[in-house]
Amino acid sequence: MNATRTDEDFTSSVHVYEPHRAGLPRLGPYIRTLWHRRQFAAEMSRSNIRAANTNTFFGQIWLVLNPLLLACVYYVLITILRGGDSSDAAERFVHLCAGLFAFYYFSGCLQTGASSVVGGGKLLLNMSFPRLLLPLSAVRTAFFRFLPTLIVYFPIHIAFGQPLRWEMLLAPVFLLLLTIFGAGAAMMFATLQVYFRDTASFLPYFVRMWLYLSPVLWFAEDAPERFKSLMIFNPLYSLLGGWTDLLVRGQIPDLSLWISGVAWAAAAAIVGSLFFMSREREFVVRL
Repeated sequence: MNATRTDEDFTSSVHVYEPHRAGLPRLGPYIRTLWHRRQFAAEMSRSNIRAANTNTFFGQIWLVLNPLLLACVYYVLITILRGGDSSDAAERFVHLCAGLFAFYYFSGCLQTGASSVVGGGKLLLNMSFPRLLLPLSAVRTAFFRFLPTLIVYFPIHIAFGQPLRWEMLLAPVFLLLLTIFGAGAAMMFATLQVYFRDTASFLPYFVRMWLYLSPVLWFAEDAPERFKSLMIFNPLYSLLGGWTDLLVRGQIPDLSLWISGVAWAAAAAIVGSLFFMSREREFVVRL
């Protein structure tokens, strides 16, 4: 007796998507898996770095040229067109370079991290891994793109007559805090972009406004009077302010900048990671 064939005989696999309650996974096993799969994130980051600017004449040199040229542009706009005091022109340009290099590192963490989940849709569909690796890989990529700018910064620092001081050795502390804050922000915006795709269109304007409200184009103590009382709500005021005070001037930042920087970094990392992990199980359905 011949069995009756149905459509099910020709189906190689069946994918069933069921709704579930959003919530946090078991943190212990999740963190252990995250650590064991760290090489996956590192390799993904390396491939993105190799692919960047491969079709341009200058290639990877653009990682340095872009923020350096922007520093020159803002130097012209702020120092020359404003008729600034020429006596501090050298320090102002060095400050611009240090601030812009760090800001564009943070911007890279934020914007690349925000698109990491949506851009990794095929990986999410075909592989099982902690999704938190995606924004963390984007932060790693941004960090290695930032490192060449430090090689450029120090010759600029010396060439413009700025002395080397021992306080500069503390600057990596604020760089670490900036990295932690950037990772937390990348996790939050990566989650938001899964639900609201317009986030990608809105983010560049948000980042540009953040640049103008941060101590990059001006020194931390020169914050506009109308915004001084609101600077406590700007995380980059303390993070970039402490970074430039130490790196450019060799001055120990006020205690308030240290406390604020640690608080913002810890809050962003905790809130961002918990928010991301609580929603990551429904990313595939949303994509």
